[in-house]
Amino acid sequence: MAEEQAAAQDQQGQQQFNLQRIYTKDVSFESPSTPNIFRTQYQPSVNVDLNTKSSTVDEEGNHEVVLTLTVTAKMEEDTAFLVEVQQAGIFNVQGIEGESLRQVLATVAPNILFPYARENIDALVVKGGFPALMLAPVNFDALYRQAVAQQQAAQQDPSAVN
Repeated sequence: MAEEQAAAQDQQGQQQFNLQRIYTKDVSFESPSTPNIFRTQYQPSVNVDLNTKSSTVDEEGNHEVVLTLTVTAKMEEDTAFLVEVQQAGIFNVQGIEGESLRQVLATVAPNILFPYARENIDALVVKGGFPALMLAPVNFDALYRQAVAQQQAAQQDPSAVN
């Protein structure tokens, strides 16, 4: 009995985070202003939106994390292109629960997924006839801290929500 309890404590004390699979969940590329957009000097304003979400896959600790990147390039009022990639992964997490689990799924997993999403976006943009687009790295830890701070502020003062 004592050996079983010791083994159970050892298992609880071990934290594991393992990548099971990376895959592209959804891809969209639109270039509504072609071919006329190619006749202008290409100096776009580029907007990047990102979002992450996670869900439990099963009772064995597998979680799906989906990183969604949406990039919009505009030339004045015309949209040169709009590309959206949902890069996903299955991650097995053991021995991490609660707020720590939320933090790992919101920071570590997207850090792993981001290079794949960035590569997909660049390939789509180039195949769409535009110059290569290399997205800058993202600090998911800082974004997570900012989201937590905003959530805490909203709980303290519900009228302060943007």
